[in-house]
Amino acid sequence: MSETTAGSRGSSAGATEDEERALIRRIACQERDAFELLYRIYYRRLMRFLDRVMRRPQMIEEILDDTMLVVWHKATTFNGASQVSTWIFAIAYKKAMKALNRERRRVLSAVDQEEPGYAPSLETTLIDGESSSALRRLVAGLSAEQRAVVELTYFHGFAYKEIAEILECPVDTVKTRMFHARRKLRIAFSAQQE
Repeated sequence: MSETTAGSRGSSAGATEDEERALIRRIACQERDAFELLYRIYYRRLMRFLDRVMRRPQMIEEILDDTMLVVWHKATTFNGASQVSTWIFAIAYKKAMKALNRERRRVLSAVDQEEPGYAPSLETTLIDGESSSALRRLVAGLSAEQRAVVELTYFHGFAYKEIAEILECPVDTVKTRMFHARRKLRIAFSAQQE
């Protein structure tokens, strides 16, 4: 990926990588206005990413806020080895996976204890049941790890190396997840066409 593409990908609000690094330095000095600006820059991108990875609308805002809270508290630890977007998306991914694992354990615990009354809310069922497009429905059928790779590649423009940093896994793992995701999407698309 060229530097121009990577720099312009920094945000939908037009901030370059250098501007985002400057914001991180200011945030490390506890400048609230810099934090608010970075929050606005990343809000929509992170909301979309978390929505597609988690498929839990009721949890997204909380995870986004938790992510940005880490950015606020850990800005001094940003060493510049990666792009700001890679660092922030890595934090969001970790927070999302932890939340999904907590939810999974809670559900399994409820099932194991045979607690009556556990059921997803009507709102959750309706939101999960209504997809805005066929592609979104197909992508939703992938595992969270595969959705993350697809989302980061196609909707956020990250290269496999950057995705590997975000997901904290080898590049070959990213490639394998993408291979399996594409295969599943191709099969699902063919089945849908029939």
